[in-house]
Amino acid sequence: MLTWLDEGVDSAGERYLEMRRRLVSYFDRKRCAAPDDLADETLNRVARRLEEEGAIPDAPPRYCYIVARFVFMEWLRQADRQRVRLSAVRGEPFDATLAEADADDRRERLLDCLDRCLQRMDARDRDLIVEYYRGEERAKIECRRGIAARLHVTANALTIRACRIRNRLEACVTACADRK
Repeated sequence: MLTWLDEGVDSAGERYLEMRRRLVSYFDRKRCAAPDDLADETLNRVARRLEEEGAIPDAPPRYCYIVARFVFMEWLRQADRQRVRLSAVRGEPFDATLAEADADDRRERLLDCLDRCLQRMDARDRDLIVEYYRGEERAKIECRRGIAARLHVTANALTIRACRIRNRLEACVTACADRK
């Protein structure tokens, strides 16, 4: 596998470590619970396929990301199956009306916290993040292109900037919700 990842140039395993780091980052961005385990699973599957087939025609990073996407989709399905209602664990009958009321209360608290956190942000960051998530589908894409052009940055730089703002906002909302 190391030879395949190195594409014929001996890197003493550095390309393997770099690929693993990138996969961990990929799963982390997808907000997976155990990104290290999923990266290892991805690399294990790639190694198994290499052993079975002898060669893989795709470029190593491309193929690893294809496998990672399948591992991620499996993780999503598994996470859905593992969600168990607390009332089922306790043996209590499940009351959908109470569950909906709790969900509505939590949603209201989170929205209230979001409003507070947005008000505390720098005006430029607040305007950017609100505009970044405005619209649907094609309109959102065009809006983001316009933002990038207006700020004189690439689309990738805009995405990174928005991600950093979103992470700060998310931390603020989580802290606010935990206090309530």
